[in-house]
Amino acid sequence: MRYRAVVSYYGKHYVGWQRQLNGPSVQEALEKALSDIFGTPTQATASGRTDAGVHAEGQVVHFDADTAIPPEKIPFAVNTALPRDISMLSCEPVPDDFNARFSAKRKTYRYNIYVSRHRLPMLEGTHAHIVVPLDLAAMRECADVIEGEHDFKCFEASGSAVKSTVRTVYSVRLEADGDVRGGILSEGTLGIYVTGNGFLYNMVRIIAGTLVYAGQGKLTAGDVRRVLETGDRTLAGKTMPPEGLTLVSVEYGE
Repeated sequence: MRYRAVVSYYGKHYVGWQRQLNGPSVQEALEKALSDIFGTPTQATASGRTDAGVHAEGQVVHFDADTAIPPEKIPFAVNTALPRDISMLSCEPVPDDFNARFSAKRKTYRYNIYVSRHRLPMLEGTHAHIVVPLDLAAMRECADVIEGEHDFKCFEASGSAVKSTVRTVYSVRLEADGDVRGGILSEGTLGIYVTGNGFLYNMVRIIAGTLVYAGQGKLTAGDVRRVLETGDRTLAGKTMPPEGLTLVSVEYGE
């Protein structure tokens, strides 16, 4: 029987979702736990790969298993065999043709930033640190430009070999918490939520970096339009560090 599970993980200590030779991966840990619980080698397929240091609140995976354990009890069993920085949150049977990767319709990522003159150790593993205050209105103007269907090759890091770089971004939403006066976040946290039908390599981290540049007065909405029109990666913002990125949810249009 095929199962769909939602998995959460803190990615700091992993080379990413996918198995690799240069270190431990989330996939390796999850497949080992599944295999131990079911007593047979079990493979897990995720909705997509997350990179080294990236986290997930709602990664979706599928796996096949012949087990007498009720679906609702599988997370409790599997979690006994997982490290504490990985947890299965839910599990349910699905049709055999369900595929966590290819059946996905949209994904939402959140990029976490904290703005402070000082380094805050309790946020270091899950947020990027920005010292300069951010103009939220300017960031939202640029976010509006990014929304829609575009060729996002200018928001893709090198090293990818995808056939098409056209993607649809359904929404880019900013949620700020802290000292906001006159639309300026001078101290506090900011979550940049990006929902789309798919993402290129480092796309969300580059979108976040572009919006940070806008918030610092280095880019305008017109500049972002030119980035999309020209496809020139050098005109966009920097690639933000991985620890600020979290895969929030995956939707399947059901």
